[in-house]
Amino acid sequence: MKGLIARFTPYDEARGWLRGLAVAAAVGLFLTFSGAFGTGDVPLGLRLGYWMVMMLAGYLWGALVGRYFIGRGRGRTGSLWLDAALASVVMSAPFTLVVWVATRALLDTPLPFAYLPVLFGYVLLVSLAITAINMLIETRRAAITHADPQPPMFLERLPLKLRGAEVWAVEAEDHYLRLHTSKGQDLILMRLADAVGELAGIEGAQVHRSWWVARDAIVGARRADGRATLTLKDGAQVPVSRTYAGWLREQGWI
Repeated sequence: MKGLIARFTPYDEARGWLRGLAVAAAVGLFLTFSGAFGTGDVPLGLRLGYWMVMMLAGYLWGALVGRYFIGRGRGRTGSLWLDAALASVVMSAPFTLVVWVATRALLDTPLPFAYLPVLFGYVLLVSLAITAINMLIETRRAAITHADPQPPMFLERLPLKLRGAEVWAVEAEDHYLRLHTSKGQDLILMRLADAVGELAGIEGAQVHRSWWVARDAIVGARRADGRATLTLKDGAQVPVSRTYAGWLREQGWI
């Protein structure tokens, strides 16, 4: 998964959150219609609301805890699976209290305080299951990504004089894109949003609404007046917008 993590972008993060929410919702539906953990006698509508709220809250809390242990693949033990298991244990402890309160309030089930250890086991089981599903999906996606690597589609759009060059940056200019490469510059007619999608496979990221840059093209970075600027190999000065600055700092780009 290392190569995949290196090309992580804000778009990947958003997609990961949506995928995680979808998995949590699917598990919530399964628990609802199976009447899991003694909820089978609860009316369907109430049961559905209970499980979906618990799954949503649990996923959001688990995702925050998971960022500490696995944040974008940077594990703390050297094993992503072990980190994921530890994250599940840590998030389950306080969330067990949330489930205990919600069960008493929403389902009107008088659970005694002494039942907390058993409830913790249930919460941990569900947490481990959701974590395992997400990890398997991510592992399979990474395997597919690296199974048959293809050259980035964008390279086929390079003008003849730039063929074989390293793409350092792509800059939007009206309806055109200015290509910054190891063989010089040129313009092509294309939208930046489309170019970013076709640049997948090159370690880089969009850093501004008008700029995409390759990681290897950056030779310097500076901050002034609360804004960051990247210097590329061809001397180009690339502004970094606040939208992307946080992620770039986490990745060590600035």
